[in-house]
Amino acid sequence: MLSLLLVGILTALVLLLFLSSWKRKNLPPGPVPWPLIGNLHQMDKSAPYKTLMELGEKYGGVFTIYFGPLPVVVLYGYDTLKDALIGQAEDFSGRAILPVLERIAHKEGLALSNVLHWKEQRKFTLTALRDFGMGKKSIEMRIAEEAKFLVEFFQKKQGKPFNPGIQIAAAVSNVICSILLGDRFDLENPTFQTLLKMVNENIMFHVKPGFKFYNTYPYIMRWLPGEHNKIFENARVLQAFLKGLVMDHIASRDPKCPRDFIDSFLNKIDENVNNSNSTFTMDNLVYKIYNLFMAGTETTASSIRWALKFMLIYPEIQEKVQKEIDSVLGPGKCPSMEDHARLPYTNAVLHEVQRFASFGSMGIPHAPLHDISFRGYTIPKGTQVITFLHSSLYDKRYWKDSDHFNPNRFLDENGKFKKNDAHIPFGAGKRVCVGESLARMEIFIFFITLLQKFTLEIPAGESVGFDFISGGVFSKPFHICAVERV
Repeated sequence: MLSLLLVGILTALVLLLFLSSWKRKNLPPGPVPWPLIGNLHQMDKSAPYKTLMELGEKYGGVFTIYFGPLPVVVLYGYDTLKDALIGQAEDFSGRAILPVLERIAHKEGLALSNVLHWKEQRKFTLTALRDFGMGKKSIEMRIAEEAKFLVEFFQKKQGKPFNPGIQIAAAVSNVICSILLGDRFDLENPTFQTLLKMVNENIMFHVKPGFKFYNTYPYIMRWLPGEHNKIFENARVLQAFLKGLVMDHIASRDPKCPRDFIDSFLNKIDENVNNSNSTFTMDNLVYKIYNLFMAGTETTASSIRWALKFMLIYPEIQEKVQKEIDSVLGPGKCPSMEDHARLPYTNAVLHEVQRFASFGSMGIPHAPLHDISFRGYTIPKGTQVITFLHSSLYDKRYWKDSDHFNPNRFLDENGKFKKNDAHIPFGAGKRVCVGESLARMEIFIFFITLLQKFTLEIPAGESVGFDFISGGVFSKPFHICAVERV
């Protein structure tokens, strides 16, 4: 009895100390955390974004939750995100160094770097991506070529049921591979498909409970069995594969005639060989192309998969899209970004897919590089800041009936496409996705090419719905019948 009393007193003291420490900080409001676990017990494990939406409704545009003992500030709603990421862009430009990602990339690459490293590498990356086609007609032709290979794969199925997921990922990945590596892989290459499955597993892990638990308790989790060990092994295999491609480039390159991103980076390494503080190193090159390969594959492929899934669920919308494509392009003309304005309904459908699916709902957390003041609160240096993009894409002040799929919200009374500032699926501010323009181009061209050639149908005896996996972000695998249009 005495031991139980002592345990109770000790627990109460720990709780009081924890709460008093918590209240002393001028952090935004939020739910009361428990010792050791914080607010983890409150999070919906299957759909954490639902918990954040509920907390945002209760506490307002900026609130604090605790992942274990660590405070995490959440930016909720478009107005808050705009004020932070654009109004105080420099203050929120830092990147939180999460233990999972630190173990994978060692604070290098583009996604995890900060200050001079990040600014220098982002500038180089944008320049190199543009040099090798991003935003240019040449990459449109490359995407169109890859779309033709995807069409050929669909044709082989002869209208029979199949899961299009891995081939869509392969086609999308080949576009970024052409920029990074100067080459493509066959869509059915088994080694390539194995690598893409690893990419998919690692990306999906980012929104699973295990990701939060490892980042909260890394010194414990690293010794325990679990899915995180598979993720680290996947990263090791992917990085070893990419390093092998870098070695091949070193053996065959002509510094005067760079063929791709890798060659350009190798030239920068040569230019900075005597600079001991240079961020252009072999390790950084491997981590950077790993970042770009991951980011340039799965999120775009996921958008296209979602777009096809919505066409299965809403055949009447698919029919309207096809009628518009037929009237503007006909059956044979390859789509290009020049057709963007002439396909307002199709454009509206794709924007609504990205809004509704909200595949980048939480993203990689930001972190202030110094103590900052925001909306009357103090956010200490290094505090994780979740830029909750889902809350902008479902913000009731900007979207009527946000829980319903409705492409017409992107059309004016004359049927022309209209923007909505709260549509920020790629983020905003200084950390906005570097490949946004490439991703938009890929989604547009792949989607139109497939709808131009095929009518998508749900296989007999099967059903397709809004089934989510991995934290309520990614779609469950599904089958389609791609019937050629005559």
